[in-house]
Amino acid sequence: MLLNNAGLLSGLLAAAQLVLSACAAPGNSPGSGAGGWTTTTWPSVITPKVFIFTMFSWEEGAWQGIPEFDLYVHNITVPGLSPLYPDVHCREDYEVCLVTLGEGEINAASTVSALTLSDKFDLRKTYFLIGGIAGINPEVATLASVTFARYAVQVALQYEFDSRELPDNFTTGYIPQGSNAPDEYPGDIYGTEVFEVSRELRDIAVSLASSAVLNDTTTAQAYRALYASVPEYAPGAAPPSVVACDVATSDVYYSGNILSQAFANTTRIWTNGTGVYCTTAQEDNASLEALVRSTAQGLTDFSRIIILRTASDFDRPPPSISPLQNLRYVDQGAFPPAVQNIYRAGVLVVQGILDGWDTTFEAGVTPTNYIGDIYNTLGGNPDYGRPSFFINDPDTAAAKTRRTTLPRRLARRGVNMRMQ
Repeated sequence: MLLNNAGLLSGLLAAAQLVLSACAAPGNSPGSGAGGWTTTTWPSVITPKVFIFTMFSWEEGAWQGIPEFDLYVHNITVPGLSPLYPDVHCREDYEVCLVTLGEGEINAASTVSALTLSDKFDLRKTYFLIGGIAGINPEVATLASVTFARYAVQVALQYEFDSRELPDNFTTGYIPQGSNAPDEYPGDIYGTEVFEVSRELRDIAVSLASSAVLNDTTTAQAYRALYASVPEYAPGAAPPSVVACDVATSDVYYSGNILSQAFANTTRIWTNGTGVYCTTAQEDNASLEALVRSTAQGLTDFSRIIILRTASDFDRPPPSISPLQNLRYVDQGAFPPAVQNIYRAGVLVVQGILDGWDTTFEAGVTPTNYIGDIYNTLGGNPDYGRPSFFINDPDTAAAKTRRTTLPRRLARRGVNMRMQ
């Protein structure tokens, strides 16, 4: 079933690209890009209502050839986007656009920064739908499920030791920076460890997407059944659904009980017990950092972000299967439905925003929770972190944080810094 579905989807993508290439008029337009997309004209400033972020070609392909709208009417090259994905794609009225960021944290941050700084767009009222696939925690949800996050946690931004060289009482080789044990809060931070988006908007997205008919495969159903013998994995053995839970960001693509449990613990501690470790991805904290910075400059609105991740694989194996087999050799059967469900759930969110634009979404959905980063860059009352981290607290300014953390970092490296 996996091979058949993958082959079908691959064929559809290839056919769609062939048709679009045939219909284009290369060389007519400043919008010609490396991918062969062209367009003729566009407004001097484009003001999308919804901007879809995908990370690589399969996620982008989920939005091609859909019946609701055509995102490839206008294709605009933007300096600074990924060399693989140099164009922004928009439907005819420019109300919905899509950009593919590239995979990994550096690609995501670079692309989102270039987009938000481009003078081609006015993004101050734009809703951003981050839509991609991810690994899934079987204690929370299952293959092909659709998740919407409130927190994004950069779980791998820690000290790391090889597990073979750990003290006997350590359960993981990951230790928060500036601390001495895995279960301590970080003493030193870089500012990208945790982001929180609007809970109200997240809940609206969950409600809109809940009516989606989710795709599935018999192979995924069979692999889910292997988790049924473990009571804690009951959600993993259940059919796919729409779930509100949180996302972990790591450039390292990991698999296994030990790492997954460690990062679940990291998520819990760094969000002060509120976050639910659920999906595993490689980009979201990077994208959110770029959006915090652009919001601080009045270019975007951080309260208009939705994080959608669909489950393409389990982050840990079922009994009798090794982490290596789980990641590399076993056919879990969920990649095609996970890709398809980005669209199936995401399009309901997009349509909901468009349909409710005049009554609700143009003015914005006011969050009742804190939104932003661990630095409190955007102001408010953070429900995680420590007051010493907050640059917008007058008693603990950024200069004070820098004065206290830099000597500690240097001292750990054997450097004595004499303050003049």
